[in-house]
This record gives sequence, structure tokens and C-alpha cells, in this order.
Amino acid sequence: MVTYNKHEVREKLTINDIYELLTEWGGEPEWTSFGILSTTICHNMPGQGSRKLYYYNNTDLFQCYTGCGYFDVFDLLVKVARIQWQKEYDLNDAVRYIAIKFGLAGYAELGDQDSLIDWKTFDAYDRIGGLEIKDYHVELKEYDMNILKNLNYKVRIKPWLDEDISQEVLEHAVIGYFPPTGQITIPHFDPNNRFVGLRGRTLVKEEAERFGKYRPLIVGWRQYNHPLGMNLYNLNNSKDNIKQFGMAICFEAEKSCLKYQSYFGIDNDISVACCGSNISAYQIQQLLDYDCKEIVIAFDRQWQEKNDDEYKHWIKNLEKLNDRYKNDINVSIIYDRNMLTGYKDSPIDCSKEIFLQLFKERVRL
Repeated sequence: MVTYNKHEVREKLTINDIYELLTEWGGEPEWTSFGILSTTICHNMPGQGSRKLYYYNNTDLFQCYTGCGYFDVFDLLVKVARIQWQKEYDLNDAVRYIAIKFGLAGYAELGDQDSLIDWKTFDAYDRIGGLEIKDYHVELKEYDMNILKNLNYKVRIKPWLDEDISQEVLEHAVIGYFPPTGQITIPHFDPNNRFVGLRGRTLVKEEAERFGKYRPLIVGWRQYNHPLGMNLYNLNNSKDNIKQFGMAICFEAEKSCLKYQSYFGIDNDISVACCGSNISAYQIQQLLDYDCKEIVIAFDRQWQEKNDDEYKHWIKNLEKLNDRYKNDINVSIIYDRNMLTGYKDSPIDCSKEIFLQLFKERVRL
């Protein structure tokens, strides 16, 4: 059997790796001064918990402040596997999964070779940079489209219309409204137009600050969630143009894709959203499937002043992203060097003209 040295693997993991895992597991992580803050996916399904799961960079440990106590990333994976995937992992399963995911095979000890057959899926899982992610695809759970009929499409989404998102684009993306929770509803589809998730965007400032703006939607006591790192929002619409032009613009949030379509036309759309501030290797592979040659990172301006701590962390995260994927795809970054946008704004939030200027001045890495 293949075993891994838990301590050596954990020492090689970076905080960006932890952030990527939390993103893929639906924790909706955010950077903090101490490390990372996430929802309590240690005992809740994505979108159901509070933001009380803390990852401390100085100890490499999580602490859940709703009763789970301290644990490391491998213990968290055991919990996630049980809750989200209905699978029972032991500690070695978890260490092996993460080691293979991040290419840390050098810390493996080979035993019974026959047992490797159980892990052939993981050998190809979510790895890029000359490794075997090619031809590995995940089919996400498909939900019944009829649930969308229960949403309200007669209400005008005035906040988004006021931000230059057209009614035509809202209808094309099947954007609706869910009165019981006061959320804009955003269905997610995989590249083959299968309905795989439904997210809600709250309009209540207090809720957004406490739980985050975007959360999986619960309708009829059922949550329509999906692992965000295993799909790109809007790729079902933009894939043909991405293949034609060899380029994709990757935003953080769904709304930015809707603004892009409104500014430049649905027929000219090359936008996707990774639904976070990190891109998984599987999402990169989805773009490669459609012959994408350049990915333009158009993340929010998560810093207030050049060279402040947030700025340094933002730059470091993008450099890490480029280092991981540069052998497979050209990476360029929209960098608001003249601070034309506001703090936490998407590059496309302010105007079409400002976005075009930022796009023209993007930094090729």
C-alpha cells in the first residue's frame, strides 16, 4: 500500500494550497491577517455554516469556533469526505489524496503494488504542469431544472440593471429572484449545459458582511450546491468563442461575466468566473479543453495601497498561480497600477472604458 509521511507533506503545503482546497470544498475562504477564514465545512454542507472556521498560518492548524476544536488539513478532508461525498477516509487516505493532488509523490513509501489500483483516479486528479490531468473529467451532480420554475423572474433586478447589466443578459443567464431570502438567483451549468448548482447573491449588506455575498441557495429545504473549483461559471456560453479566439478572461464573480456580456455582446463573450480568488487546476484544464492559449486573470482589487500587506499578498498569490500553470497556458494579469477602480472592485465594475484600458495594459507573465 502507498503511504505518505504526514508531517513532511504538511510542511510542503503552502497557505495558497490550503486556500485552494477550501475553495474547492465550498468553504468560500477569505484572506485575513492570521491566515484564512472559512465557513464551517468541517460539520456543515457548503453554504450552511457560519464563518467560524479559522486557519492559522503560524501553526498550520484549523480551529472551528463552533465546537470542533483544533485539527489539521488532513482531518478536515476526512470530515469533508464524510459530509459532502459520503465517503469514509482514514488519515492515510487523506494524506495520500492531498500529496497526489499537489504533486508531492516524493514523500510516498510504496508497499503492496496491487493496492494502487484503488488510487488510479487520484493519480490523474487536479494536477497540471506536465502531469496527467489530461482526459480526466468530473461529472458533477445534475439537478432538476424544474426547480428554476419556482423562482421569480418578474421582479426587476434594479441594483444590477443600475450597474449596466442588461435585461437581455439577465434573461439569457436565467437570473431570477428568491423572495423568502431576498437573494438574486444565479444558476450554474457545466460546459455541456447540465444544471449543476444554484447560488444566491444577497442584497442585504449585513448578511453579506457576515456570511459572504454569494451562497448556495436552499429551496424547499434542499441546497443546490456544487464544488466551485470543479466548474467555471459561464463556460457553457463562452466556450466556442474561447476556442475561436484562444483567450479567456477569468473574473472572480458571476456578475462580472454578466457585465462583460452587456458591454460587448453575448455573441462576443469570452468570460468565465472561478467564483473565488483562486483558480483550480481542474478549471485550467477546462479551458485547455477548448484550446485556450491565454488566460487573463481579472481578479478584484483586493488591496488599498501599493505595497501594503494586502497588496503584497495579492501579488504573491498571482505569482504562485502563474508559477503553477505557466507551462500549460499563457497567463496575463489585469493590474490596476493607476488605481482607477475602487477597493475590492472587479476590473469591469467601473465602466466599459476603464475595463478596456486595464485590459490593454494587462501584464503578461
